[in-house]
Amino acid sequence: MPLPRVTMRQVAAEAGVGVMTVSYTYTRPERVAAPTRARVLEAAARLGYRGPDPVARSLRSGSTGSLGVVLGEHLTYAFEDPQATRFLAGVSRVCVEHRLGLVLIPSTGEPADADRVREAAVDGFVLWTTADDDPVLDVVAGTGRPAAIQGGPAAPGIQLVAADDRAAARAVAAHLLEHARAPLVLSHPLDRTRWAGVARGPATDVAFPVTRTRLTGFREALEDAGHRWADVPVAVVARHTRDDGRRAAAAAAEQQRPDAVLAMSDQLAAGALDALGGTVRVSGWDDSDLAAALGFPSVRQSLFDQGVACARIAAGLTTRVEPAPWSLAVH
Repeated sequence: MPLPRVTMRQVAAEAGVGVMTVSYTYTRPERVAAPTRARVLEAAARLGYRGPDPVARSLRSGSTGSLGVVLGEHLTYAFEDPQATRFLAGVSRVCVEHRLGLVLIPSTGEPADADRVREAAVDGFVLWTTADDDPVLDVVAGTGRPAAIQGGPAAPGIQLVAADDRAAARAVAAHLLEHARAPLVLSHPLDRTRWAGVARGPATDVAFPVTRTRLTGFREALEDAGHRWADVPVAVVARHTRDDGRRAAAAAAEQQRPDAVLAMSDQLAAGALDALGGTVRVSGWDDSDLAAALGFPSVRQSLFDQGVACARIAAGLTTRVEPAPWSLAVH
């Protein structure tokens, strides 16, 4: 049977100081004279005191000192996806600067997702882009805590941090499409079912806003270049990995070999080159090291900076949101 927890009041009596002095020794040590602080710590060591109960402290202060990041993916995604790791590095920068903890909250479409988010002991939420119909959006907004989402969707009570993906898609497509006769689009998932396959000119009522806006920009650029959207093959992947891009491009090429590939990530673009060879022209997104190494144009945006912006909102440090900048990187 565990021994009763030593209390702060017992430590104060042992050290001959007030309870507030013990509290400050642990939470604001700069406010306690060094000899007094040493006496309190010695008394705590003798009694086996482990420090203030973090749960009780958060209940008293109304603050946990932590931010929650809702991924909308399995937990391993945070460490495997290059874009996600850049974004989380930006969130972490704010946490380090302001001495905040970071809680990763996976949300994979299970019934328990809502409860997991609702019960998270955090002061604010950062959300990785998700779908319009994700119930987690209402749960986060319902907590009343500060929240920001990268890429969308926009939702009441949640600040949106995003670049103009539609304009960026038009720009990179216009750059690539000159003289293209058989274009192919390599697309992120359309909705949370993560169907994978080849479609022809999918509708723009797509549940993932990032996918939807990029498809819209690609469609506009393709139509400007004289292509009928209904005739353009769109290879949709379940996950935006290089392997998924390779498989999707190979499947599309069985129907018609493309001479230009508009990909929604650098990983997908690299996969298309793996499947189709270096003679096909490709474009990517996020201007990673892959784009420079393989020499294809890519939309440049800083997911690190977007992570910083989201974290500052979630931490209550700002309420101001500026459009995230982007540019076209040509290698």
